[in-house]
Amino acid sequence: MTTIPGTWDLALKTPIGTLKVEYRFEQTADGICGTATSTAETVRLENITTGPAANGGEHVTWQQRVTKPMRLNLGFDVIVSGDTMTGHSRAGRLPRTHVTGQRAQS
Repeated sequence: MTTIPGTWDLALKTPIGTLKVEYRFEQTADGICGTATSTAETVRLENITTGPAANGGEHVTWQQRVTKPMRLNLGFDVIVSGDTMTGHSRAGRLPRTHVTGQRAQS
């Protein structure tokens, strides 16, 4: 059973500054689906996978395509532990972007 469904407030520390993005994950009959919403756009998440992490928690990966502030294909690799998410994203050969976040309070 996955713990990722819900709304998450993430901070992505990029070379151009920290971006605040809201992620929504939902469990469906076909698996996990999701969206990412920034001040610039909302995009669909692709290829979401979940599984146990080596040191506890849940290992989650996904891809997304953004067009703002520039056109990029991003790959995310994070660990969810309770209501905290940490990890990184990467766009091709660009340096890793540190990702941290908390589950949004309902």
